[in-house]
Amino acid sequence: MEEKEIGKVIHYFDKAGVAVVRLSGAVTTGDTIKFKRADDEFTETVSSMQVDHAQVASGKSGDEVAIKISQKTKEGVHVYKVGE
Repeated sequence: MEEKEIGKVIHYFDKAGVAVVRLSGAVTTGDTIKFKRADDEFTETVSSMQVDHAQVASGKSGDEVAIKISQKTKEGVHVYKVGE
């Protein structure tokens, strides 16, 4: 599967399980994304995404989006869109 970097985690809210990602590429609800740092990586399907506390269906380069995730992550983790 092809992977394309689409951003980097700039903040993680532990209690809410939400990663704030500064995008360098586009992402849409339903996309499969991978969080990767060194040997630590996991894959998520984007089910919920917000910009400024408002639900959105997609984000573009330059946006800072909050994505609900099921595993913990850290600031500085690279985010990739996983293609077919």
